[in-house]
Amino acid sequence: MKKVIRLHPHAVILREKDLPDDAYKALAEKILPLCEREGVRCFLHSRVSIARNLGCGRIHLSIPALETMSEAERFELQRNFEEISVSCHSLEDVNIAVKNGATQIILGTIFETDCKKGLKGKGIGFVEAICKACPIPVYAIGGINLERLPQVRKAGAAGGCMMSGFMQLVKN
Repeated sequence: MKKVIRLHPHAVILREKDLPDDAYKALAEKILPLCEREGVRCFLHSRVSIARNLGCGRIHLSIPALETMSEAERFELQRNFEEISVSCHSLEDVNIAVKNGATQIILGTIFETDCKKGLKGKGIGFVEAICKACPIPVYAIGGINLERLPQVRKAGAAGGCMMSGFMQLVKN
């Protein structure tokens, strides 16, 4: 992560969904200062109370997580976080996210990827259609690399999310 953060991406999302809360919090306590020092925005993934307790003003959520929140919890989310990122896979998801205070959309899965073997990518046309309908920034995810990034940008995305693409960069 240090090497990735030093590449100065627009932001990082600390996913690590398999970690228990205490281990996730310990990791976040290490990553947040690195991001701050390098001027990289960091979103914690799903762990709203940990993000709030650590003073992290950015959270990333799934549509199911957002939909299971009460109205009061969604209000608190908007009150406590300066940026709310939401994973979306359809226009319906995007509409739910925007209605509930999302400040950015992570749209997938655009290209086939090793992370989700067998899942066919939705393609550039999908990115273009969503970007035309969405009033907030959209970032494409799924099989995004440096060669595909210009394609999703041309389709209207604010950028793309990479995992293996960054891992390849930091190995070199």
